[in-house]
Formats: sequence, C-alpha cells, structure tokens
Amino acid sequence: MSCLPRLMQGKGFEGIRQYVRGKERDLRLLQLSIRIADIFDQYLLYRPEMVFRWERGEEDLWQAVLWRELATGGDSIHRAALARLFFQTIERSPERIKGLPERVSIFGISSLPRFHVQVLSSICRVTRVNVFLMNPCKEYWGDILADREMKRITRKRVLTPSQQRELHLEKGNSLLASMGRLGRDFLNLFSDLDVEEMETFEDPGGRDLLSWIQSDILNLRNPGREREVKRRISSDDESIRIHSCHSPMREVEVLYDQILSMFERDPSLEPKDILVMTPDIEVYTPYIQAVFDVPEQEICKIPYTIADRNIRNESKVIEPFMRILDLADSRVGVSRVMAILESGPVLRKFDLKESHLELIRKWLAETGIRWGIDEKTREMEGLPRFRNNTWAEGIERLLLGYAMPGRNERLFSGVLPYDNIEGSGAQVLGGFLEFVERLFGEIRSLREKRGLRDWAEIMSRILDEFFMPDEETERDLQAIRDMINDLQEIGDMDPPVFEGEMDLKAIRWYLENSMERKGLGFGFMSGGVTFCAMLPMRSIPFRVICLLGMDGDAYPRESQHLSFDLVAQHPKPGDRSRRLDDRYLFLEALLSARERFYISYVGQSIKDNSVMPPSVLVSELTDYIEQGFQVEGEDIMEHVLTRHRIQPFNPEYFDGGAGEKYFSYSETNCQAAKKLLTERMDRSPFIETALKDPGEEWHTVDVEDLCRFFGNPCRFLLSRRLGIFLEEERPLLEEREPFEINPLERYLLGEEMLRRRISGRDLGSFFQVAKAAGRFPPGTVGECVYEKMERSVEAFYERLVAYLGDRELEILDVDLEISGFRVVGKIQCVPSAGYILFRFGKVRAKDRLKAWINNLLLHACTMEWQDRGSLVAGWVPKESKWSAFQYPPLREKSEAMLFELLDIFREGLVRPIHFFPEPSFEYAQRLLVKKKSENDALEKARGIWVGNEHQRGEMEDPYQSLCFRKTDPLDREFESLAVRIFGPLLEHEKVLK
Repeated sequence: MSCLPRLMQGKGFEGIRQYVRGKERDLRLLQLSIRIADIFDQYLLYRPEMVFRWERGEEDLWQAVLWRELATGGDSIHRAALARLFFQTIERSPERIKGLPERVSIFGISSLPRFHVQVLSSICRVTRVNVFLMNPCKEYWGDILADREMKRITRKRVLTPSQQRELHLEKGNSLLASMGRLGRDFLNLFSDLDVEEMETFEDPGGRDLLSWIQSDILNLRNPGREREVKRRISSDDESIRIHSCHSPMREVEVLYDQILSMFERDPSLEPKDILVMTPDIEVYTPYIQAVFDVPEQEICKIPYTIADRNIRNESKVIEPFMRILDLADSRVGVSRVMAILESGPVLRKFDLKESHLELIRKWLAETGIRWGIDEKTREMEGLPRFRNNTWAEGIERLLLGYAMPGRNERLFSGVLPYDNIEGSGAQVLGGFLEFVERLFGEIRSLREKRGLRDWAEIMSRILDEFFMPDEETERDLQAIRDMINDLQEIGDMDPPVFEGEMDLKAIRWYLENSMERKGLGFGFMSGGVTFCAMLPMRSIPFRVICLLGMDGDAYPRESQHLSFDLVAQHPKPGDRSRRLDDRYLFLEALLSARERFYISYVGQSIKDNSVMPPSVLVSELTDYIEQGFQVEGEDIMEHVLTRHRIQPFNPEYFDGGAGEKYFSYSETNCQAAKKLLTERMDRSPFIETALKDPGEEWHTVDVEDLCRFFGNPCRFLLSRRLGIFLEEERPLLEEREPFEINPLERYLLGEEMLRRRISGRDLGSFFQVAKAAGRFPPGTVGECVYEKMERSVEAFYERLVAYLGDRELEILDVDLEISGFRVVGKIQCVPSAGYILFRFGKVRAKDRLKAWINNLLLHACTMEWQDRGSLVAGWVPKESKWSAFQYPPLREKSEAMLFELLDIFREGLVRPIHFFPEPSFEYAQRLLVKKKSENDALEKARGIWVGNEHQRGEMEDPYQSLCFRKTDPLDREFESLAVRIFGPLLEHEKVLK
C-alpha cells in the first residue's frame, strides 16, 4: 500500500481505479485496503468533485477517494452507512427495529468513540440502556486542564497574568488533569446527551498516603498548591511503595520477597487479593516463571496465574503448527524441520521421544542434509538442478544404509549408504521418515492456490496428521480448530464474501491476526496472584495492586501512526490514543488499589549503576507526593522509594542494618551473603590435593594411552581417572550447502586421500564417494576443490614415498617393564626408516612428542631396529610446504629417557601437571635452541596459552581451563616440565629439507 500515494500523484483517480481493480482478487490487498479505510470512517463527506480530481494543496485527501472506490458496488454496507441507516430508521419509524433485548447493560468501559455513543443514544429510544461508568471525581471536572494543555493554549501569544486568569483555565487535581484526559472526554460525551444520572461515590478518607491521594482526586483537591502545610503521614505507612531495580529479573525477585512480607504481616491477605500488571506481559513471563515456579521451600510457594499472554507464545501446539505453514514459503532447511519435530505433541504422534532427537540430529549432520526437498525445489529457487545436500539424497542414504552396508566406499546407483543405523535405531528411523514424508506431502499441497473451504480442510488435516492431543494440548488444538471453523464459515457464507482462490499467505495472515487478538481465556482471577497486561477492564478493585516495568521508555507506550493517518493528525475526543489509554489505565490502577499500591521499574543501569528515569506517570505521582506530604524525621521520597542492590545476595538484605527497606526470604542468597562477609582466602585450584595413588590396573599402560596423556595431561586425568567428560556443546545444524571446505574438513579429507594414495587405491573413486557423502561442494566448484587437493596430496606423497619405501609395514609388539610400569602395545614400522608419523597438515608439538615416544620405545624393546630412527612429517596445503623432523636411534639412552617420561606420567595420574604441548614446546625451543632469555621464552609461551584473534589459545581447552581456572599455570613447574620433556627431543631432533 505504500506505493498508492505515488501512484495517485502520477496518474490521478484513473490510476487508483486500475490499480485497485487489477488487484481486486488479491485478498491481502483488499484486507489492507479495508484496514486503511477503517481509519477514515468519519471522512466520507468530502465534496463530490474530489472523486474526479484534486485541487492544489488537497493531495492528502486521496484516502476518501480510495474508500469510495472500495465501498462502491459492494454487496455489504460499510459500518458508517449502516449507522446512518439505523439512525434514520430510529428517527422515522422506531417500531421497525426488532430483536433488541428489554435492557442493555454496559460496564467496565473506560472510553468509547463518539460513533458508538451515538448508537447507544439512539438505542435508548427503543429499549432501556444502562451504562455503568467509573468517574474518578464527584465534582465537575470536564474543564480541567493539565499543565501541558495550558501551555499549548497560552504559548500562541504572550499574555499577562490577568489575561491568563480571564481565560478561566482550571487545573483542579494535577494527577486527574494529567492522567484523566481520556475519561474526561468520554464523560463529556455523555454530558451532552439527555440521560438520567445516578451517582454513587465513597470517600476513602485520609487513613494513609494512598487513601489521601484517592480522596484528593475524588474531591478535586490539589493539596500541594492549596495548602501551605504538608500533610503528615506515619513512618509505618506502606500504602504506596516504589522500587527501583537493575533489571526485570530483579524486579520480579523483589516483588516475590515483598509479597511474602505482606503475607507475613497480614494473615488475612490471600494470593487472590493481589493483582500484578505490566505493560508487556510477554517480556516478564519468563522471569515470573523462573522466580515463582521453583521456591526454595514449599512453605514459600505462592500460587499464581499469568493472563493475557499471546496464544501463540503460550501454546505448545500453535507455534509448530504455524511453522509447518511457514515451510511452504521456505527452503525447507534442516533446522526448520527439526524445530517442528522437537514439539512434544509431534514426537508423540510418530512414537518418538526426546532422547531420539540427538540421534536424528547426528544422522542429519552426517548425511549432509542442508535444505531443499529435492532437485525440483532447488530449481524453483532459481538454482541449478542437483540433489546434493537435499532431503531426498539424505533420506536415500539413510534407507540404503539400513538395507545394505556401504563401508564409506561402495556406491549404489550413485548413492552412498549411511552405515551408522543399527539396533533400535531402525524404529527411530521409521518414525522420523514417516514424519518427513507427511510433512513434505503437506508442503506441496500448501503451495497451491485454493478456496477458503479447501484451505480449512487442509488445516484440519494437518492438525490430525501431526499432533497427538493430551490434557495439556487439547485446549490449544481446539483453539486452532475454532479459527479454522471461522475460516470455513466465511467460505460457506451466502452470498460469498470471497469467491476466488487464494494462496497460503492470505490464510497465514488471517490466522496470525486471529491469534494476536485471541487468548486462551484463562489466568485472570483464578485463585492465586494474578499477573496480567495493562489493558482496559483490568483495573478492578484489589487489596493490593502492583505495577511492574514502569520504565521511562516503556510506559506510556508509544503509538506508531502512518504518515497519512488523518485521525492521528487531527484527533477528536473519543479517538483511540495509546498514550492517553495508558495514562488513564495508570490512574484507574491507582484508584482501584484498596490497601497497597506497589510500583517497580528498572531505575539503575546494570552496567554502571547510573540512575535511569521511571515512567513520566511515576514521576508525576512522586512529584505530587513530595509537594503535599511529609514524614516526620525522614525525607518523604526516602520513605516511598527504595533503590535495590544489583544482586539478591547483597549482605544488606540480611544484616538488618537498613531497617525494613532491604530484606529477603532466600536461604540460598543468605548463605552467599555470608560467604561475601567472610575473609577472602587465596583461590585454590580445581584439585587442591593429590588423588590417591592409582591402582594396580594403572601400572599397565598402552602405547597409545601414553602418547595421548602427553598430548593433554588434564584431559587424560579428568576423563580416565575421574570420569569427567567436558564435551563441547553440539553445533547447530547447518543449512547452507558447503560452497567451500573448512580447515578441519580439508584436513580430514586430505588424510583419507593420502592414506588411499599410500595404499595404492584410486583417488578418482574417492572423489565420487566423498561427493555422494556431501563432503565436497556440488558441481564444478567441488571438482575444482578436489583437483587442487589432489595435486597437494600428490606433492606430499612424492616427498614422503622416499622414506616409506615399497615394502609393507611391520608390526612391532611392545612389552616393557620400566619405572614400575608395564608398557604394552604395537608400533607400525617401515623397514627402511623405522617409525614414521605423517599428517596432511602442519606438524604440531604433540606430533613431535608422539614420534619421540615411539622412537624411544622402538629402541628400548628390540635390537633389530637399532640402526633406524623415527620420522614425523607434515604438509601445509595453503603454502605447499613440506616439513619433516627425524630422530636418530638412541640405543642405550632410550630406557633412561622413558623412565623420566613415566615418572611424569605417574605424577599426572594423581594431579594436573603444568604441561601443555604447544606453549611448553615454544618455551623449550626459544630457551634451548634459540638461546633466548627465560622472560622472552615465557612471554612467547604465554601468548600461545592465551591466544589471539587469529588463533585459539590453549587456555580455552575445557579440561585445562577447569584445572587451572584459579591459578597461573605457566609457573616454575611449567618451565621445568617443558625442559624435562622437550629438552632431550630438541637435542636429538634433525630438520629434514
């Protein structure tokens, strides 16, 4: 619709006619047009000539032309025309009006537009109409003005004080004048009518601060200006309390303690007597649930309900239902599909459990499914027609893997079977594939245009096919069915509202707007503390009324007006205004509180503790209190306002030093506060004292375990001896196909290609297998990546083959008794060179260390390999750079060096040792080889430990971080171990060119 004004200016009325009629079958445009037209119901009486042309300066009157064009020729009469017909019928022959009840009663309404008031006035001629209104003031207050209204009237010209008095501008009560404009205009509408008024007012008197303010409003008094002496209130008066906090979470935590305090002080107070309102209930819902759902003690549990939540956010069914509809306009990405399956009702429908989701995610990640049902859907997106990384390819791999083994080598009709499905996984696979098959079938049907009745049938079928109802979800499912039934009734209307076909976007728009207006109809006044949004008809009398979220930028809420909204540009009494609504809601809440009025807001920055202003309405209330009231021996604002601490375990809440302002019922926070007050001790490491000596079973160590230990001693200790596994969080499912290969995948592919090349197998067949597994980018890009990697692998192989020779590997059995340990295992050796370790990547410190340990074992356990050493080789693909290091045969020295390593191994089994391969190697190399100072070597090692923006630091390893999170790991022990372990290695290491 944003293009309509430009179209109108360019082509005039004929352009509008062609545009609207050309789109008349598009339901979405008609709905938007009607939505705009509703704004301009009161602008139907422009001059007739405006239908044909615009005069200069009258370009903004295009709304009336658009409305007339939409209203012309319609089968139904719009609201304004119906009202005019109704008024005429009432005026001429009221006996023709049939079907009205004997009496119409209206209550709980804060405001109505003049249009509805006129309708009610006309109905009075036919039947009795009782309107029950809340009038905050028993005096006539229709002429009072707020300060800003007075300024707006007087600023047009300079007036003397006497001239201003001649205007007879009345202010009355400042709170009523500022916040009551909406009610004032509404009551003025009724004052213009010939009605019978019956007034019932009750003065709350002057018991406390709250009742004084309510009495002032009722009697139109403004004590701050009418009386020189301020009213004195008791120091025990808690009728109005304002709390400033650092975050919404702290607001709810403070509220919880305050409610417990109210119950403790007044046994007659019950949870049902407390109402808590907030401008945005969706923002505060998670905090309310976090605080009120899990009390520390059952005796402190406060029953509560949350009302006015958006049905889509509250329901466990509606969100996955809408996600199914959203898939029709999406690429059917893997994460979108999994988001639907993760819903409990969907899992139950397909006999799946939450524990199965991790297995399904593993299948999806390893089969390379990213997006697209098949090659056709990719073609619909304007992309080449290929199956790589589609659901169709992934499902074929899963089914073939269940039917036949592929062993990651054998293709069947170009498809690589996925082998990791066994045992109970077959049942999980069946339920998952049934879900996917139904889902994709519905997606195809959702992409077609249909009539309203057909759409209603499809929506009902989706509910039946994907959701298993239970006690918790039956209400949600019924709410969706009600909306679907409404849609079907619209399609069955005679004459039909809309006869053509429409796409899913219009249906989804209808459902989403219905959900925004609809709630589940529960949660308000159901026996516990009621949490709800600040809405009309919510401010009814409660003993305690609490307002959360009264922040400066949150309340009153801003109204967003379209630039061509004439009602917003020229408002009249009765027109809707969000800011006026919110001001009057605050006033109603203040008047509805019978005993206590509680306000909280985020008034301190959580970052720097700077003061943040509250809502302007709260400021007006505090100004009113400060001007008209006082507390003996205390500043009135210090009495009313409490600025809370950022943490709930601050000692002030438990030491009693701040009187009754700070308190808490949390034992957990009390214990934390006590800890803060105790003397701080030096931070201790994760393992303070050594563990018990390892049992006899640890005295036999495998060769691979020994190498694994020196690769990460902390990981070995925590996982092997303590059973602590700190695996990283599972990655999110990737939806983008691999247009390039990440470094880790490039390394793994290079390793596989290199080992195939060494074993003499064809690399061409490997490309087909890897491509079928989704490991290479599709199309020509994948072929180019493979060819580049193949050249790099071939170059590495040519350098490596000179050391490998042409003889098969020999297996050397290791069985040694050294330093109280028995070292067992197998070492693969090359007859011509000894032990060789190679990797398709840069040689790392732990690779050197592994080759060194195997070299020592090789010469300690047999005399046959005394003349052959060991080799570690690597290749950096980006630089096409070869790097290799050789270790000579050591003969008699090997056993002594192994003795030293096994002593370190023994120490590492009982406590975390300060050895980290990369930083330790850097330290030893700079100190022993490059002859740098200890400080220089330690500085370089610390840089590797900490890391930088280009390289991850060793300290980020979860095992090492846990063991040394409270200590400095690069200490004297670190320096000593680096020299003890890497010193002999560097002494004998030879760099190969």
